[in-house]
Amino acid sequence: MKTSVYHCRLPLPGNYRISDMLSFHGRDKWNIAETVHDNYFSKGIIWHGAPACLSIRFQPLCAEIELCIDKQLTIFSQDAFRNLAVRMLGLNQSVNTFEEEFREHAQLGSLIAKQSGLRVPVSATAFEALIWAITGQQISVSAALSIRRKLIQLVGLRHSGGLYCHPDAQHLADFNISDLRQIGFSQSKAQTILAVSQRVICNELELSSTDAEPPIEHIRQQLLQIRGIGPWTADYTLLRGYGWLDGSLHGDVAVRRGLRILLNSEPISENQTRQWLENFSPWRALVAAHLWKL
Repeated sequence: MKTSVYHCRLPLPGNYRISDMLSFHGRDKWNIAETVHDNYFSKGIIWHGAPACLSIRFQPLCAEIELCIDKQLTIFSQDAFRNLAVRMLGLNQSVNTFEEEFREHAQLGSLIAKQSGLRVPVSATAFEALIWAITGQQISVSAALSIRRKLIQLVGLRHSGGLYCHPDAQHLADFNISDLRQIGFSQSKAQTILAVSQRVICNELELSSTDAEPPIEHIRQQLLQIRGIGPWTADYTLLRGYGWLDGSLHGDVAVRRGLRILLNSEPISENQTRQWLENFSPWRALVAAHLWKL
């Protein structure tokens, strides 16, 4: 099989939290689509319709990235490749500005000091982030991972190196509700996944990951028009798909639990959480990520 291999290197800040990235990509202990080792991870992705393996190896103060595509390419965008790595590693997130502004905050300051440099790991594509957000609605992470694994195996896209690749909209649209129900999706989630896949194919849902500054609010409104997608799913998709740090994840159970621990208070409602997070715009989702760690 003819392959194409590309490389790039990115500098990392001194407080870069490598363990957060490895933990995110090592969520599934079965390692069918991602493998994680001491200082690197590999992930199966689709690159312009072809199975590919993206590997990121962490060195002191830099990351070495390799993309191996199961296709002989005549045209390749090095900028798109580099931007993918920058986004996935959270290197375009305004972490330093956020920490500088709130490091003396009465409630959040101690958490920032403990978790300095925290960035949000981002999925390879916004579509992958959306499918994960839909899958994880109102079920445990372990249950969501099991269904995700079955979905990836159902579609069966595999790189020559052995890793399965998360399907894109074109491949998911080949399946029906019954197929998705058999691997654990509810009726409503199966309908939503097929609906978003069709909308992406028809360009009614624009989830491009190549724009340097994606039209976040436009994408958010498109998502909210789809049955089965509410504010949490939309904001979580934008966080994991683009690294958008201002989504209000007040509906997230883990965020509310973290806030209760931080404030040493009684259980906190969604509305109270929303009001508290408003103080930190445009970094509300980054604050939520800090609360996830508690």
